[in-house]
Amino acid sequence: MGLEKAISMAKAASLDLVEVSPNVTPSVCRIMDYGKHLYKHKKLDQAQKKAQKQTEVKGVRLSLRTGEHDLQTKLRQAEKFLSKKNLVKFSLILKGREFAHQDLAFKKMEEVMERLSEIADVDTPPKKQGNHLMMIISPKK
Repeated sequence: MGLEKAISMAKAASLDLVEVSPNVTPSVCRIMDYGKHLYKHKKLDQAQKKAQKQTEVKGVRLSLRTGEHDLQTKLRQAEKFLSKKNLVKFSLILKGREFAHQDLAFKKMEEVMERLSEIADVDTPPKKQGNHLMMIISPKK
């Protein structure tokens, strides 16, 4: 159908003439309400964006002086984070004379790795950054 006839049909129906595929010869057009079409696409994009899950990095702070019960509590919290598919960043802060016992800090981090080995993989092994010891773990797939 000719362009003039298509435009007149669209005006008679008080709708828009929208070019659907311009690369084809002859080009394909559709008579529709373009504003309603854009609104549907916008709502569809919003729904898809809302359904996406962004992984977060949750933090758990430890110390050399963290007791056994406190450590169990922090590990339970880390397990909750891992069950929700979040990454967990363990940071152990060394203060004062604790710098002389960095080997104990690495042992505490290894203990955490062992306890969470069934449900988590180590992304970044423990490494020293200033007075912090950092480790990032992720849930097993």
